[in-house]
Amino acid sequence: MSADYVVPAQVITVETEVKKSRFITCISPAHSRQEAQAFVEEKRIEYPDATHHCSAFVAGAPDGGAVVGFDDDGEPSGTAGRPMLNVLQHKRIGDVVAVVVRYFGGVKLGAGGLVRAYSASVQQACEQLPLEQRVALRAGVLLCDYAHEQMVRHHLGQFHASLEQCDYGQSVKMMISMPETGKEHLARHLYDVSRGQIIIQWQDDV
Repeated sequence: MSADYVVPAQVITVETEVKKSRFITCISPAHSRQEAQAFVEEKRIEYPDATHHCSAFVAGAPDGGAVVGFDDDGEPSGTAGRPMLNVLQHKRIGDVVAVVVRYFGGVKLGAGGLVRAYSASVQQACEQLPLEQRVALRAGVLLCDYAHEQMVRHHLGQFHASLEQCDYGQSVKMMISMPETGKEHLARHLYDVSRGQIIIQWQDDV
């Protein structure tokens, strides 16, 4: 189970200039490789005449288990995408993609200069990036008889659990999700008030 972590709260764009080259950094939420790639393509369309569209992303928790990637997009290998990714990982931001759009200004920066420019561009953007807490959720399946349904719904609200789906058969089957930190308290409470008749089976993370 991954811990809670911070994620971008919105999309931002920050522009800097280094020796006449423009560096336009765009940061967005991205929960998968596909979402990150779609954002990169969006920026290619938005800035079609740019010299480079370098990118890096962390899809998932920054402390482990995330899908990561980067692209130098024509810059010398290791001078753009990897330094950008290093900044995102150092900031411990998850579910994030950064694109740095460069308009070459006529002055070559050299390998070291490029690393510093791309790193600094993402660093400055991250300092202005609004963040929010991504609360790790756990999904569960709850079975109860019809007599307990309203009582269960009431307690789900008290424990900040969301009812995602409810199916009716021989019993009531509820698909729920809630913050990881409170799931054992809810399960124990429902077990106690129903005298052992209500048990929640927790599923994979959501």
